[in-house]
Amino acid sequence: MNPHLILSVVSKLLIPVIVVFGFYVQFHGDFGPGGGFQAGVILAVAVILYALIFGIDEAQRAVPPVAIRYGAALGVLLYAGVGVAAMLMDGAGEPLNFLDYDALHPDQGHHTGQHYGIMLVEIGVLLTVSSVMLSVFYAFAGRIPDIADEDW
Repeated sequence: MNPHLILSVVSKLLIPVIVVFGFYVQFHGDFGPGGGFQAGVILAVAVILYALIFGIDEAQRAVPPVAIRYGAALGVLLYAGVGVAAMLMDGAGEPLNFLDYDALHPDQGHHTGQHYGIMLVEIGVLLTVSSVMLSVFYAFAGRIPDIADEDW
């Protein structure tokens, strides 16, 4: 019998709830407290809990380190790309403003460009934060200890 049966069963029930809550914080960030940073940490916590219960090797099979590196790079590129796109789409004769979201959508009356821009930026922050948190965790969890378990 598995000595960690209760932990594995409870974590299998808890991890999907953590992920759903992370996405709730991400997509509710436009209307209240929260957003990409908090959601990124919450999603990383779900993978870290999985690694603590089932082992670092299982976690790295579920979320490979190469996907984390691509996620961090893609998040930064998305964040910067929204800013550059806003600069390039800005009206002629006006100063170019980095992350001026109104330039992203022509309907200036309802500021729909603001909604699109902040959502894309927050998704970029989510990708970057969760990827960096997981890469730090993988780096520390995957290190070889200085003292063997028998020597304690």
